[in-house]
Amino acid sequence: MKLQLEPDVAFGVHPEFGVVAAVSDDHPFLDEVLRKHHFRHNSTLDLYTLADDTPHNAAVRAVARASREFQDVGLSVAADPRIVLPPPIPTPEGVPARQAALPGQSLTALTGELHALRRSADVADVLEQVLDEHHGVVGDLEEFIDTAAAWCDRLDTANGRELGQHLRTIAHHVAFLGDQLVTAQLDLAVMPDVTPNDAPPLCEVPLLPRYEIPSVTHTARSRAALASSPNRPATQSTSPDEAAHSPAAPSSPRRTR
Repeated sequence: MKLQLEPDVAFGVHPEFGVVAAVSDDHPFLDEVLRKHHFRHNSTLDLYTLADDTPHNAAVRAVARASREFQDVGLSVAADPRIVLPPPIPTPEGVPARQAALPGQSLTALTGELHALRRSADVADVLEQVLDEHHGVVGDLEEFIDTAAAWCDRLDTANGRELGQHLRTIAHHVAFLGDQLVTAQLDLAVMPDVTPNDAPPLCEVPLLPRYEIPSVTHTARSRAALASSPNRPATQSTSPDEAAHSPAAPSSPRRTR
């Protein structure tokens, strides 16, 4: 498609350099904003490129933030939609590569769809996308946690192995959550219910309060407080006579979560 008006800045995907930017002229402001968001000018290509090791999400954020700055001052911006497509996930040899997530299937986008739906079956269709075997966020989350556990194993330390096992337990809970959501999705699919025309907008329906779980920082501090200090001298053994005359230690109160 040929644009009638050339944009001031255009973002696209280069087959070798990834996300790149092109400018219509040599205005210093364009160069300043792009460099602010980690783009560097490649004189050979006459394009702005990011560092080779820039993560995909960081590249998408750089495009979004730079575009916002350009648009705030009235400049026109064009961006190739393929920028948001993530790169293929590395897989072992002989294992077929996973398909990339499709645009519009983010959990935020799917949550936004719920606001316009009235039939239970339609909600079931959206929930089915969350549970999709290839693109669903539940499966993606489970795989992400498993991969993080494998990363911890590579530390080859006791702490790494312990944390890896803990992450695998979390992945098991995510899989169980997926099973529960499948049951809810099937129930919604067979329900003939439709919200009445005078029902309040979904955004005006208050969400029920959920049980508050202590933050990770609080939990970590609690564990550290209860753990024995490596600098604390080991308890010296006492003779039977000393033990007989020493007062009994008071029982500690039972801790409840």
